[in-house]
Amino acid sequence: MSTMFHNFQEVLAHLDGLGLFHMDMRLDRMRRALAALDLTRPPFTVVQILGTNGKGSTAAFLASLCAAHGCKTGLYTSPHFVSPEERIRVNGQPLPGETWTAHANAIMAVAPPPGGLTYFEFLTVLTLLLFREEGVDVAVLEAGLGGRHDATTAVAADLLCYAPIALDHKDVLGPTLAAIAGDKAAAVRGPVPLCTAPQFPEAARCLEEAARAHNAPLYQAEALSAAWIPRLGLAGPHQMVNAGLALTAWRQLAPLLDRQADDAAAQAEGLARAFLPGRLQSVPGTEDYPALLLDGAHNPHGMRALLRALDYLEQSGVRPAGAVFSCLGDKDWRTSALMLKHRLGAAPLFIPALDNPRAADVREVAAACDSLPPATAVPLAGPRALPKALAAARRVEGTAPERPILLTGSLYLLAEFFTLFPHLSAAAPPKALP
Repeated sequence: MSTMFHNFQEVLAHLDGLGLFHMDMRLDRMRRALAALDLTRPPFTVVQILGTNGKGSTAAFLASLCAAHGCKTGLYTSPHFVSPEERIRVNGQPLPGETWTAHANAIMAVAPPPGGLTYFEFLTVLTLLLFREEGVDVAVLEAGLGGRHDATTAVAADLLCYAPIALDHKDVLGPTLAAIAGDKAAAVRGPVPLCTAPQFPEAARCLEEAARAHNAPLYQAEALSAAWIPRLGLAGPHQMVNAGLALTAWRQLAPLLDRQADDAAAQAEGLARAFLPGRLQSVPGTEDYPALLLDGAHNPHGMRALLRALDYLEQSGVRPAGAVFSCLGDKDWRTSALMLKHRLGAAPLFIPALDNPRAADVREVAAACDSLPPATAVPLAGPRALPKALAAARRVEGTAPERPILLTGSLYLLAEFFTLFPHLSAAAPPKALP
């Protein structure tokens, strides 16, 4: 095999050249690459996590449950905030980039350009190679977009797990919830167990039909009780749904891993240790920013979950003193922005420009927000818009740990924040919110 990459930086340069947003909705390239690398059916148990909102959290809970029961566990999530290394973890730790190079060369040998793998496909194959080398017992793979043509669907799975399905990526998956759910349900590809969170009726019907067609056992998960909220590693009452789904999945997975399915102590430990940055993450204030509450809500379904979480936090005296909100123009940002503005009332709302070609125009976003009086939206255009917004937020009267500034609206806003302060995405989880 000829060497194309000599180091991690060259691998990153190749990934950048593929284009993060480039998609080619076919699985033939993935199937050929996996077959050539003997990965169509990996030598470890595979769980695929699908859905719209809560995929990453569900994957984190399930991976943490596996690790708490003594399994060497691989976790593959997206997107990353600072480096692609964040996407590929074993027992909670990212696999360093220097371990990627040889595997990246192996991929190029079987799927050379032109006509090679897309960005997400390349990383998915790389992940499987790394997990095989690490000797993991189980891999939890979060799907990217959809299900029918998602790169993770080319891999044989032992369990499928569906987080809540909602309207998102309508331009790719279809204009209705039924179309989107149908695409995601098309990932069902055999008689393996299927676990699902509570779904909207149209989505539930799609999953039930797919399960029947493939003779797949279907397990309906229930949200955990409210007593669990302070004991979960990921904060907010909406995490009761994701944790409940992960626990249901674990009970189906445990026999495959020769583990005790109902070890209450290990379950509690696994759910408590789960962590992903930007999921209602509490950050103490510094001279660079005020006390913050970071959340990746980027569509109306996610914003509703965030606002319910704020209702819960308010019972313990935590209420945002304002917000920093940015969004992509191709999302249903108006609905999310107006939901947030209605909740904030007279509190200030800072809208920094995103360094992203898909970003919504900040003046248009501010005008939409200010259609709900009083007018409190402050658009911030130009370079270094986020640092300007954070500086302005520090000057908001009354900010404190119990009066944080909410930073939300786009995962790309969080990515810009974590690029400025990378230790906050890599650090151990902060103390759970009350």
